Amino acid sequence: MAGWDRVIAGLSSERPVLIAGPTASGKSALAADIVARGGGVLVNADALQVYDCWRVLTARPSAEEEVALPHRLYGHIGRDQDYSVGHWLREVRAVLATGLRPVIVGGTGLYFRALTDGLAEIPPTPAPMRALADARMAAEGVAALLAELDTDTATRIDAANPARVQRAWEVLEATGRGLAAWQDETGPALLPLAQVEPIVLRPDVDWLNTRIDGRFDQMIAQGALEEVRAEMPYWQPMRQSARAIGAPELVAHLRGAVPLETAIEQAKLASRQYAKRQRTWFRSRMAGWNPLDPAAR
Repeated sequence: MAGWDRVIAGLSSERPVLIAGPTASGKSALAADIVARGGGVLVNADALQVYDCWRVLTARPSAEEEVALPHRLYGHIGRDQDYSVGHWLREVRAVLATGLRPVIVGGTGLYFRALTDGLAEIPPTPAPMRALADARMAAEGVAALLAELDTDTATRIDAANPARVQRAWEVLEATGRGLAAWQDETGPALLPLAQVEPIVLRPDVDWLNTRIDGRFDQMIAQGALEEVRAEMPYWQPMRQSARAIGAPELVAHLRGAVPLETAIEQAKLASRQYAKRQRTWFRSRMAGWNPLDPAAR
């Protein structure tokens, strides 16, 4: 794999740049380096960094970083709002209309797949159906909803991701058609892979796990616990915004359920497990992307 500087030097100055990678792999630093050297605008492709209630816990760029370089789609959604891939694509389309070269960076693989492959136009889930799905997920768990999906959908989705399973169940119940059937009617891509500079970070696992643990310690030092404490009056575990890695664990500590040291270790474990799922997804879905070892700077 090519080194960091060589990759940046070889990028087109006009084509959009896509940077995917697991959590804590250094993708935001790479994206900022590209914009600082060659211009453009940083565009968020992380499903949790869109929420205004989280900055430290989601490793969102700092206020100083956002001032230093142009950023879009960071921290602009309220904690109680749902935010779908469709919402994100519409906002990316608006960024593209500005004429600035986008450097789109994040770890939400589904965003990138929709961006480069297209997105099915699925009707929104009615609020009562969402409430029923939330209640069933809380009471019965992901396995119960997964068991009710159609075969095609169940074999395609990430069965280890509760949010994806719930979404698929909602689509089936609300429309009478499986998510896979809707996906088979996908429209044209906004940014086909052939028209962009696609980069996927593929770090060594031990290197990444060390980074994950160190970064969470840094988050605690920078005020992650205080950020979660400020969110406690509004905390609803079934909200999309509540899926920030580390939030449930720190909430449990603040409620007196576990010591802080235990909550931190549980959050680190959750982060490492999430990174493993991301790496698996990227390997299976991004074979055509240019790989980069983030340690090779």
